[in-house]
Amino acid sequence: MTDGVMIEAAELRMVHLPLLTPFVISTGTMTHKTFPLLILRGEGLEAVAEGVMDPLPDYLEETTAGALDLLRGAVLPKLVGQRIASPSDIDPLLAPWRGNRMAKAVVEMAVWDLWAKSLDQPLHRLLGGVRPAIEVGVSLGMASLDQTLDRISASQAQGYRRVKLKIARGHDLALLAGVRDRFPDIRLTVDANTDYALSDLALIRRMDAFDLDYIEQPLAFDDIFDHAKLQQAIGTAICLDESIRSARDARVALELGATRVINIKVGRVGGFAEARRIHDVCAAFDAPVWCGGMLESGVGRAHNIHLATMPNFTKPGDTSSASRYFDRDIVNEPLEATDGLMPVPPGPGIGVSLDYEYLDRVSEVVEVWSA
Repeated sequence: MTDGVMIEAAELRMVHLPLLTPFVISTGTMTHKTFPLLILRGEGLEAVAEGVMDPLPDYLEETTAGALDLLRGAVLPKLVGQRIASPSDIDPLLAPWRGNRMAKAVVEMAVWDLWAKSLDQPLHRLLGGVRPAIEVGVSLGMASLDQTLDRISASQAQGYRRVKLKIARGHDLALLAGVRDRFPDIRLTVDANTDYALSDLALIRRMDAFDLDYIEQPLAFDDIFDHAKLQQAIGTAICLDESIRSARDARVALELGATRVINIKVGRVGGFAEARRIHDVCAAFDAPVWCGGMLESGVGRAHNIHLATMPNFTKPGDTSSASRYFDRDIVNEPLEATDGLMPVPPGPGIGVSLDYEYLDRVSEVVEVWSA
């Protein structure tokens, strides 16, 4: 279609998807993945995206309630009825609202899916992706050493290319020593989810002994300056996650030497356009990137897979098999990795469709807008 696609309707749902096992990190424990799901329809096409904000602001400042309020009150009523020739056409609609990158990302990502489907193209091709499958690892929540070792053994048997351990004060050095004793050669990383401070420098420096690929977000969620001090004092690379919301943040962090690796989460940074800009800034600094996860359903998981096909995503990401987290997903197509490789879902757009029979059981419709 050369003249774009008309957005004829939008449906906003709240989904409550049970996790197979509780997921424990330094900020709390999750038993369900609760998220807003946006469905756009137009000219016989259906596009979807999910939000990554939490019910309470324990990852970043945004909350589900705030996102719903912005989407329902300011964005979706104006989005419906628009003809979209490219995703940038919605920039004027989103530009007046400061912050709220996760809420904006839900809309922007759904529009990318709709646009790709209107062109009968897979999303990764429009993003500039270069590979048919992506390398993936596992992210393991906090557990006892014995449980962690068992989980790592299982992940290695399944061929995953990297193990990421969630750590926190008091759940770090002994865990790493036990893991390295059992698995001396695996690619290993840790994610602190902001639990440390610069005053913990001596402790963090001891992590250099464990041959970690990187330490993810050890300090405050909104900090770059102290991370630069920390990176100068340790040998292990720092990877920033929560601190990077934009391409400007990435440039500043790299110029200051606050990081050597960046985790790009498309929902965290406001959508694909900003994710691509961050990707390009990091490539200019020869800093590799990887695609992080937020325990997404198959919808967000598919979006992540397409993003991670871009050239500078050279480290394994978090987009492991959906069956590791959910007994049943809300999409019809299984998203499963083999030997640490996750294939790109075939077909136009993100390549997955909604399993409405199950979706209706785990969600509630918040509102529907029609042109």
